Amino acid sequence: MSPGPSFRLWAPVVIYMAAIFFVSADPDPGIPTGTDKPLHWLAYLGLAVVVVRAVAGGLPVRLDARSAAIAMLITVGYGAFDEVHQMFVPGRSAEMNDLLADAAGAISGAVVCWAWGIISPAPRDER
Repeated sequence: MSPGPSFRLWAPVVIYMAAIFFVSADPDPGIPTGTDKPLHWLAYLGLAVVVVRAVAGGLPVRLDARSAAIAMLITVGYGAFDEVHQMFVPGRSAEMNDLLADAAGAISGAVVCWAWGIISPAPRDER
């Protein structure tokens, strides 16, 4: 028996979130202080792409405002959860600027998916 479509869509989201959690649990990730914002942006851009994929039912797709908003809430919500998680990790702290970088990455990821749906010759929702 093969996994259903929901599993195939949401498993990458869970794995990606677990990877972020794992990295955030490291008391000394070896990243120079103050240089982590581009990494937050990139990580949450990637998370937004897999979340959009799960919410929209696959990619490429013509992304509607509702799906984009749901994906953004999930992605930024996870960023907030992760910042709170870091408050309990020795040597780490929660920073609003990290959450802002996460949100900027999430917006960028949603925009990438939206653009991909527009420029794709045959988005999934038109097949």
